[in-house]
Amino acid sequence: MRNIQIALWDESWAGDPPSSKNRIVHQWQFVPPASIDIGRSPEHQVVIDSPSVSRLHGKIAYINSPQGGGYWQLTNLGSNGTLVNDIPIDRVLLTSGDRIQLAAGVILTIQLDVAPAAPTCNHPDNPANTLFCIHCGQPIRIERQIRNYQILKTLGQGGMGTTYLAWDRDRVLVLKEMNADMEAVPKAQELFAREAKILQSLNHTGIPKYYDFFVENRRKYLAMELIHGQNLEQYIIRGGTVGLNLAIDWMVELCGILGYIHQQQPPLIHRDIKPANLLVRTVDRRIFLLDFGAVKEIGTMGGTRIGAPDYMAPEQNSGQPCTQSDLYAIGPTLIFLLTGRNPADFVELDLEGFRFNVSSIPSITPGLREIIDRVTNRRPRDRYQTAAELAIALESQKQ
Repeated sequence: MRNIQIALWDESWAGDPPSSKNRIVHQWQFVPPASIDIGRSPEHQVVIDSPSVSRLHGKIAYINSPQGGGYWQLTNLGSNGTLVNDIPIDRVLLTSGDRIQLAAGVILTIQLDVAPAAPTCNHPDNPANTLFCIHCGQPIRIERQIRNYQILKTLGQGGMGTTYLAWDRDRVLVLKEMNADMEAVPKAQELFAREAKILQSLNHTGIPKYYDFFVENRRKYLAMELIHGQNLEQYIIRGGTVGLNLAIDWMVELCGILGYIHQQQPPLIHRDIKPANLLVRTVDRRIFLLDFGAVKEIGTMGGTRIGAPDYMAPEQNSGQPCTQSDLYAIGPTLIFLLTGRNPADFVELDLEGFRFNVSSIPSITPGLREIIDRVTNRRPRDRYQTAAELAIALESQKQ
């Protein structure tokens, strides 16, 4: 395996070999079969912030050799041309020590066969799709490296960011990366940074632990605890509805988490309670609350409408959430867990506005129906006022 290390030097290195007056501005490391785009675009693996560099200036790809092993090949795609060891090129195989000039003052150097940031494994008899060697416990394949985090696989991608399964020395974790197109959206940057700040301040068994927050190549990253499981939306879609007692147990656990964040100083409102943000851990079926990017501190200015429409309290539409807004979402979440249907299917209009009517659902007992009616009341003052109060009411309905 021919690992490649790419170093970006400062502009003081013109034509002379590097010396004490030069410094490396940034380094990247990749392992085969990575495909490395180089240029000004923040979406690339190697980002060069220089106006003289094309948006996509070059590409380095790994070429397998019929005799075994392989080579790294650089292809020029830049409008200003590319020089390797002062020779203009269109395409060239790279060797260790090569000096690449992308534009005036932009110098890269190449080192091959550099040691990976952490030991990798080449035992031949590991089962297919196994991430870690059954013999030595090391990662079998690393897609790329971001700082000290080795990316093992992509877990998912949404509008805001991409989540990866990553390895950091002695633990597996989740690394969340803000998408490149979100970097130009101030509100998106604010929400991403807020999630890191909030997670760092919290310590609860139902909330993933915060590990790290950093900016690399103008992208924001959040590292946090990996919880093995699936969210409740996936759980119901794949496995069907759950029984009354289990649904209540999960919502009581959620009340415990919400009670904790509501009791912070100042109190925190999650604002995005929904099945997709509730993860059930495989080993013990305990509930974890995810996605703290929308969290709001009570007392700060309102005005932003955030939340899932089918689970969102009416006051959130006007950007005026309160702690009872989080409790409201437990009503439609219970409906989804017990029916497998969109809660909007049970909305009807009465004299006061839109309400949930669950009288036709046989799995919802009359007592639980009253709880759902109260917790989803249009007026926050007429709902349960605390998560603890709601938890007691829910417990009384177990059969």
